Amino acid sequence: MIPVATMILFSTIAKIWYSLPLIAVVSLCYGATRHEHLREIAIHAIRTCIWVLGFMALIFLVVVLSGYWI
Repeated sequence: MIPVATMILFSTIAKIWYSLPLIAVVSLCYGATRHEHLREIAIHAIRTCIWVLGFMALIFLVVVLSGYWI
């Protein structure tokens, strides 16, 4: 039998995968509003994806570390 904590962990990990296509689409749309050429749009979208994922990782670390301190 699978422990309840493991089931909760797997159920929350599956939901985080929905953010990846959302980040990609938002980054492409944002890049397309700033540039006209496909190469520039792709470069801007990649930079935006990295920025958003980095920001999300930073917020994740703050939440995890605050859980240990409180």
